[in-house]
Amino acid sequence: MATLAPLPPAIPMIVSWNWLKEYLPLNMSHAEATERLLMAGLNHESTTPVADDLAIDLEVTSNRPDCNGHIGVAREISVLFDELLQLPPAAPKATGGDVNNFARVRVAAPDLCLRYTARLISGVKVGPSPDWLVKRLATVYSHKEKWKPVNNVVDITNYVLLECAQPLHAFDYRKLAGREIIVRRAKPGESLEALDHNIYKLDPEMCVIADSEAPVAIAGVMGGASSEVTTKTTEILIESAEFAPLAVRRTARQLKLHSDSSYRFERGVDPLGVEWASRRCCELILEICGGELCAGVIDIGGEPAPRAPIVLRLAQIQRVLGIEVPPSEVRRILLALGLTEPVVDAPAVTPAKAARPLPVPEPPVSLTLTPPSWRRDLSREIDLIEEVARIHGYDKIPEDASVPMTSSHRTDWERVHDTAGSVLCACGFDEAMTTSVVPAAWNEAFSPWCDAPALVTGQPMLEGADRVRRSIVPSLLAARQQNEAQQNEAIELFETSRIYFPSPTGLPTEQWSLALTSGRGYLFVKGVLEALLSALGIGHALTAEPQPGSLLDSSRSARLLLDGELLGFLGEVSPVGKKAFSLRGAATVAEIDLRLLLARANMIPQHADFSNFPPMSRDLNLIVDEAVRWSDLEATVRASAGELLEAVRYAETYRDAQKDGPGKKRLLFSLALRSRARTLTGEEADAARDAVVSACQAKHGAVLLA
Repeated sequence: MATLAPLPPAIPMIVSWNWLKEYLPLNMSHAEATERLLMAGLNHESTTPVADDLAIDLEVTSNRPDCNGHIGVAREISVLFDELLQLPPAAPKATGGDVNNFARVRVAAPDLCLRYTARLISGVKVGPSPDWLVKRLATVYSHKEKWKPVNNVVDITNYVLLECAQPLHAFDYRKLAGREIIVRRAKPGESLEALDHNIYKLDPEMCVIADSEAPVAIAGVMGGASSEVTTKTTEILIESAEFAPLAVRRTARQLKLHSDSSYRFERGVDPLGVEWASRRCCELILEICGGELCAGVIDIGGEPAPRAPIVLRLAQIQRVLGIEVPPSEVRRILLALGLTEPVVDAPAVTPAKAARPLPVPEPPVSLTLTPPSWRRDLSREIDLIEEVARIHGYDKIPEDASVPMTSSHRTDWERVHDTAGSVLCACGFDEAMTTSVVPAAWNEAFSPWCDAPALVTGQPMLEGADRVRRSIVPSLLAARQQNEAQQNEAIELFETSRIYFPSPTGLPTEQWSLALTSGRGYLFVKGVLEALLSALGIGHALTAEPQPGSLLDSSRSARLLLDGELLGFLGEVSPVGKKAFSLRGAATVAEIDLRLLLARANMIPQHADFSNFPPMSRDLNLIVDEAVRWSDLEATVRASAGELLEAVRYAETYRDAQKDGPGKKRLLFSLALRSRARTLTGEEADAARDAVVSACQAKHGAVLLA
């Protein structure tokens, strides 16, 4: 059975109280600040004294990567308390030659590295960091027992990371072969000794930073030992980049190597903050370590396209929140959060117009605002309304605020899905939820929809599970085995989910499927599926064809057809299948294509008056060949019985070779007959029965047993 893979270690966001004072006046206590931050979405875990400072542990949600740096937290406080936010200038003075004359950078994997910047500083004096820098880092890293400062250059890169949430890396430029940087995929068989002095084997899907000979860093995760900055370093190349989040996440998990950098790259960095962080880092290095900065910057990838503006209708705020927020306050909040308004040129005023009294401007109906680059989570009008709500204060929204509600129209898919769940729950089934990635053995055990090999995941989310499933049935059988191990008596499960098949286009083909497993037999599960068709207004009988395969019993399994189209599969699990999934008890499974039900469903309720006249029934016992299937015989019965037929009820199949002969069987069933206009006579019922017998005799060679 697949087991859950261990989660990566949690990396807390520790904020230094004294450090925040660099960006705004903290005219409040830390308790007030953390309380307001908590109410605005940054949960306060704890506050710990560290020397003359406070280490504040905040829980930052994945949609707010900007708050993984002190500037992001300071911006939140400045908006909540209406304080002025002041950021460092990040304006280093360049006195050296053009950086393009001394360094070369080539990005060979632009899909993994969206932007790469490099700056070069020579004449650097590497040594211990100043006390103020060590104290701030010590506060933030107070949760690390063995933390200690490295040197002034490395500590500055860590400082800037914690300041603006943009990871950086400093290379000893003299140690780079060919004096160049190449951002590429790792080559087969390559490995790297990282800064933690462990050797990591790389694969071609990992992004590395290399020189002309070999990798010198694992992109977005950790630098290499071969190019680390030491006290002998005099020339450093400062890297500030934006790497693809999914690629960094995959690499960190596969190598089991998680760092402050990978944590932030996985959640996304500010694309416009890449170059700012590079300048800020160089500014601090020149101030603390000395040296000469080359003019210019190598910037490959460049800045992203401008964000699309969002129109916020002010009336929507009261409609959604149930309270009125003054337009001026709405505007203040959103501008303070970094959103910008379009620049509109003021019309020229002639002397004649200036003499006239200016008209009183009408209150604005809407605001048009462009989100800042560090807030990727803002893309819709409702996002801006949520920002206004959390900054203005959720506590200011009374519990009895009147919010107009209108019912939404459910899609046909939702109605079919809900109806299917209701029918199955009414039949005694419980809904299951299993994973879409399964072990290879499960995928090979049952794949009736597709013969092509299953898709393979690059990084298994579960240990031993790396195949995207082509059927839900194996997952339900595994759940059945787990329930048997817990001594659960009734194991009736169903699941609706997507399954995936390979496609020539490269993108997988998706299919919405419904699967179920029951401890009861073939006929019970077939009846459940027929009840589902009836509930969806699909007035067609299922037909069944033999279904070969080792998982299902060949004598008690079938392909299900609906008007000639493949609906799904049904069968009792064979002894071989039970052994494969370690099942002790009997099990029946079914899987159907929900897309076919969606296309045929009639979700408009149909009304038909009950007949006031009594029904009449006729029992039939027909002897037929063994090859005659009940589904074919039933179709003949329904076609020949006429308009008086109300229902056909199967009773049983009976075999007696001595009485009926070899290769024969008896099918016992009854006809329910009723007229909506009158009480039927016995002669009319007998006539309908005789028509059925004649049709079955002509088409199937049936003989009526008196």
